[in-house]
This record gives sequence, structure tokens and C-alpha cells, in this order.
Amino acid sequence: MCDTCGCNITDGNKSLIKPDGKLAKTESGKEAITVLHSLLHENDHTAKHNREHFDQHKVLAINLMSSPGAGKTALLEATIQMLGDDLKIAVIEGDLETENDAERIRKQGVEAIQIATGSACHLDAHMIHQALHHLELANVDIVFIENVGNLVCPASFDLGQHLNVILLSVPEGDDKPAKYPVMFRTASLVLISKSDLLPVLDDFNPDNAKRYLRDIASTAPVFELSAKNKSGMPHWLDWISQQVRKF
Repeated sequence: MCDTCGCNITDGNKSLIKPDGKLAKTESGKEAITVLHSLLHENDHTAKHNREHFDQHKVLAINLMSSPGAGKTALLEATIQMLGDDLKIAVIEGDLETENDAERIRKQGVEAIQIATGSACHLDAHMIHQALHHLELANVDIVFIENVGNLVCPASFDLGQHLNVILLSVPEGDDKPAKYPVMFRTASLVLISKSDLLPVLDDFNPDNAKRYLRDIASTAPVFELSAKNKSGMPHWLDWISQQVRKF
């Protein structure tokens, strides 16, 4: 939780702590000094509502998380291209600023909603709730939520998703699961991205990454893939199809 950087207060939830907001005062009637616990409680309440909304429309929601530049948008582009019309996809994009990633997704013929988080280094459930008002889910099978690039804060906020997919790119080094255990423990699946760089960056050992993952008691499957040369992509697409069938 971001006690120091203040990103626990976002454009999505800041209305709760305004003078007339739900969390502006304590039960005693005094102004609240610490509202972090209450903000998380409200976030979880909204996340539950989001999940119910996805469930009602039989839409699988997958939260993509990683450090900046790990290849989330490139993965989505390749996924959309290779899935074709097999599954209908929509995307919610989270970035501090710009619509660059959303524009890349729209060029693939897929609806994308951009959320500019400003100073907040993660998405929260309130932001997703607002985005869902602009998405027509009736003809959608999967909503991918591309979270803000960050291996810390996004792990603390339930968005209403069904699954978490964490990308670990080869240039980052293979020890990230050990350094950021809270994030990697949330993973339903870990993707070692940019695997085409393994012959060049030979200090990245996929077996080490898997060992670090098991050391933090994660049983998430691990796939190596490259959105650039498409190696490993069939395993990822098969996994998606399996999750849709289960759903």
C-alpha cells in the first residue's frame, strides 16, 4: 500500500474524502486523518460490483501487470492478431498520461478505453467502474485490463478481475519474483516476455525465475513467449481459451 507516495488517493476514489464524501469524517464526527483502510474497503466493495457486472455478461476479465516496458501492449497486439475472430476482446488501458497504448489497440480493430491515472501508479476499482460505463459488454468474451507499469502498488487493489497475469521481461533480470513477492503471489499465470532476447541476455535464466517463484509459494504456471517473433504465443492463446471455457 502506498502510504508515502499518496497514490492510494486517485481520481477514481478521491470523491470519498472530499468534505461531503463518505469517508470525510470518522464515526465520532471528526475529520478523518487516516483513511487508507476505509479506502481499501470501498475499493473492494466496488471491485465486487465490477466482478458481478462481468459475470452477468459472461465476460472474463484478465488483469495484466508488470514493470514499465515489459511488453504488455505488444502482447495484447499480438494476441488480438493471432486470435482473429475466435474471441471478442475489449481492452481497458491504464497509464499516468497519454492515449498511446489505447491507440495502438484500436488500430487492431478492438475497442479500448484509456484511463489516465495522473499521479496514481495503479488502477483501482472505481476507475474500472467508470470505464465500464463506456464499454458495451454484450458482444465481448474477454476484457483485458492493462494496469499501470509497476510491480508494487497494483498488487494491493482488486479491480473486479477474475485472473491476474504477470509479465516478467528478460531485460529485467530473473530475480523479480524474489524482489516483489506480493505482486508475483497474486499471479494466475506468469509470462516471461521478450524471450527472443534470451540468446543475447544470457544472464537471464528462466529456471531461476521459476525457482524464485516457487520459493514464494506460487504455483502459477510459467510460459516463455515473444510478441515479436511469436514464439511461445500458442501456449498463451491455449491458456486463454481454456480459461474462457472454464468461465
